[in-house]
Amino acid sequence: MRDAELLADEARYCSFGDTVHYCDPPKIFARCEGSYLYDAEGTAFLDLQMWYSAVNFGYANPRLNEVLKRQIDVLPQVASQYLHPTKIELAKVIAQDAERKFGHKGRVHFNVGGSQSIDDSLKLVRNAKNGKSHMFAFEGGYHGRSLGASAITSSYRYRRRFGHFGDRAQFIPFPYHFRGPKGISKEEYGEQCVKQFERLFETEYNGVWDFKSEQAEYAAFYVEPVQGTGGYVIPPMNFFKGLKRVLDKYGILMVVDEIQMGFFRTGKLWSIEHFGVEPDILVFGKALTNGLNPLAGVWAKEALINPTIFPPGSTHSTFASNPLGTAVGLETMRMLAETDYETMVMKSGAHFLAGLQDLQKRHPEIGDVDGLGLALRAEICQADGFTPNKALLDKMVDIGLGGGLEHKGKKMGLVLDVGGYYKNVITFAPSLHISPEEIDQGLALLDQLLSKAKRG
Repeated sequence: MRDAELLADEARYCSFGDTVHYCDPPKIFARCEGSYLYDAEGTAFLDLQMWYSAVNFGYANPRLNEVLKRQIDVLPQVASQYLHPTKIELAKVIAQDAERKFGHKGRVHFNVGGSQSIDDSLKLVRNAKNGKSHMFAFEGGYHGRSLGASAITSSYRYRRRFGHFGDRAQFIPFPYHFRGPKGISKEEYGEQCVKQFERLFETEYNGVWDFKSEQAEYAAFYVEPVQGTGGYVIPPMNFFKGLKRVLDKYGILMVVDEIQMGFFRTGKLWSIEHFGVEPDILVFGKALTNGLNPLAGVWAKEALINPTIFPPGSTHSTFASNPLGTAVGLETMRMLAETDYETMVMKSGAHFLAGLQDLQKRHPEIGDVDGLGLALRAEICQADGFTPNKALLDKMVDIGLGGGLEHKGKKMGLVLDVGGYYKNVITFAPSLHISPEEIDQGLALLDQLLSKAKRG
């Protein structure tokens, strides 16, 4: 009865502006631990999306939880115009890591969420490029829903109701090989996409380059190395090197959005590391605090963010760099330095991907599977293995959240995330600490779930 009362109050008093009810009635969870959520009845739901990759290190991670508890007793809050140790230490750790990997000195600026940090990066870009406000971004890209972030997110539905505000990005096709041209390899497709983008600079009549002044109309290109909401689309490994070559040639900054793929989701701290290019600006968030505190940030090259060019007051948030968040974030970075997450994640990802490939052989409705580390995808289609089948995936989500699956004689549920251009992709982002047994359990539940959904 308690759930029914809560849902009635939610329907009456809560804004639906930030709500997506994936099933009817909406699911209410009571507690969490490791890879599982539990409802009020104690039914375990294996979570294979972990709060859109915000909880990379498992629910109620004891080490990170303990740091938060200790910080509450030491310095739970302080105004952001004052300093505290973990803000400085966390910025140093992130900046030094970036300098080792990318070969550039830089600085870190914190904010309370990914969208807000995207907005901060837009300020950095426009400031560095003399106020230029035109940006490139990808079809299928997602960077948030603040006014600034919505302008570089390709979904019109996030902008439709709110009028025109600033410049909408020019959206460039992402190299989505499964739905790209047939008969060419993934790498050939990557080269083709780079050439198509470079054509924009071929003559002045292509519209983005002034040959006389040698200036581009566009200030930056916002990229997710692996598309998140777009369906965990993994590009050809040669693509970003080619893209960065074009951007550098024409003086356009590369801003890398690691909000969803950062902190070893793909087997490296930053997913861009897989592709061998150096970003000018990098935005991070979500898993930095394992979902315990809203904290995100921006790393930028020194020339873009030093106090002379980006002085005090350039951007501000009351709760940015709050001590609860920076304490947990610093402990996250220490934990990552002490454990070989790269080996662990790549091994688990290979196990999970092999299981998905086996399911694909038995279910023709799984049109594509792919993965990089523990960022994996399964594209749900008609029986032809290609035509998108959103309705079937919607049934799967409903059944999973219904909690009526079984595994080894126990009632269970399964939490999945829906993404993709056609909303027909399961985007898998399990805990990075998921065990082989839990992966096998998830695969068995997926098999059962898909079979049930196909039977209607």
